[in-house]
Amino acid sequence: MLILGIESATQQVGCALGGHEGVLASAHSARGRRHAEAIAPQVQFVAQQARVELQDVSCVAVDLGPGLYTGLRVGISSAMAIAYALGVPMIGVSSLDLLAFAVRHTNRLIVAAIDARRSELFYACYRQVPGGIQRITKAQVGTPHDLATELSAANEEKLLVGDGARRYCEDFDRLQKTEIAEQGLAHPSASSLVQLAHARALREEFVKPWELKPIYLRMPDADINWNTHNS
Repeated sequence: MLILGIESATQQVGCALGGHEGVLASAHSARGRRHAEAIAPQVQFVAQQARVELQDVSCVAVDLGPGLYTGLRVGISSAMAIAYALGVPMIGVSSLDLLAFAVRHTNRLIVAAIDARRSELFYACYRQVPGGIQRITKAQVGTPHDLATELSAANEEKLLVGDGARRYCEDFDRLQKTEIAEQGLAHPSASSLVQLAHARALREEFVKPWELKPIYLRMPDADINWNTHNS
């Protein structure tokens, strides 16, 4: 089974191709909010690098968020369009799951945190389990202070991962037994997306394109601004 993964929840955009042989090719770029311009060329690039035809893809995986609204909308709509064109099913994966999966080999409490703008974070906690990671808290939105307060009660070693953890690192510096993962792990990975999607594909956990539901956790900034100006 060949899986195409498209990831666009943060400022980074990524695509990858892979299956039972692992990840065959991947590409990532950070171009601000120019997600729409990056996805199509990346899809073509990874197909060329993997030496496969897009017609050989049997499933399209996509990052469902939470993340930046514009990026998510572009990534999900692009993935749906490709799935429709190829006539293949889809698999959706949380951006927080992708961050945690990249550091799955640690025995510490994993805390995935994405910059939600407006001094807030999208975050969730995970633990290592055989073969991957398990989410142990629901995905939620809150301030860095909210998260730091929650983590201060956990008397164990913690690993924070994501651009939100790095941006608000001063809020977590005072916590004991806490480390922030390196910059190279700050964004969800399309390679992790393909790996997680492949495991779900083996269990036939597919959805139809129209069944995908983005994980926003809060209203888009434009809607919030409109409501504020008209209240």
